[in-house]
Amino acid sequence: MGEILILYYSRTGATAEMARQVARGVGEVVGMAARLRTVPSVSAVCQSIADNIPPDGPPYASLDDLRECQGLALGSPTRFGNMAAPLKYFLDSTGDLWLTGTLSGKPAAVFTSAATLHGGHETTLLTMMLPLLHHGMVLVGLPYTEADLQETHSGGTPYGASHWARSAPQDQLSQEEKRLCRALGRRLAKVAQKLGKT
Repeated sequence: MGEILILYYSRTGATAEMARQVARGVGEVVGMAARLRTVPSVSAVCQSIADNIPPDGPPYASLDDLRECQGLALGSPTRFGNMAAPLKYFLDSTGDLWLTGTLSGKPAAVFTSAATLHGGHETTLLTMMLPLLHHGMVLVGLPYTEADLQETHSGGTPYGASHWARSAPQDQLSQEEKRLCRALGRRLAKVAQKLGKT
């Protein structure tokens, strides 16, 4: 059974729900499973240390998760058109994996959630791709053969799945956004199989 790592940071729950939908898509591919992982918040107080196990939800990611999985879906809320600091902080710790080329040739995809329609969906997705390119990963997007890209009135881009959360954190993913998240997971899992990374 091949595994795809779904690695994300979520503050209000929207990106976490997207991660669950991407994981569902991965699970729809025979022979593939999803491994959900998150990262702890970054504290401005240097002495503050998070517990090794979060109080709820998936476990915190480790470098072994990246080593062991055959592909990566990376998710973050937008922060001024870029990924959130906790996810960037984790990625900054992957230098040893870069030195050994551990992630080179593995497929990767990105997804994001933004509070406003023009809050940086696409710039966040594009900037999230940069460290993945440095690792030599093969990027997977959403082609326009996904009809929901033509129909959505909220999130969804060819660069990866996105969600327009509006200002209220309780806003749910639209049906199109859910389908695009699942499509991204399926596509990533199928590419991992074709690349022989399973």
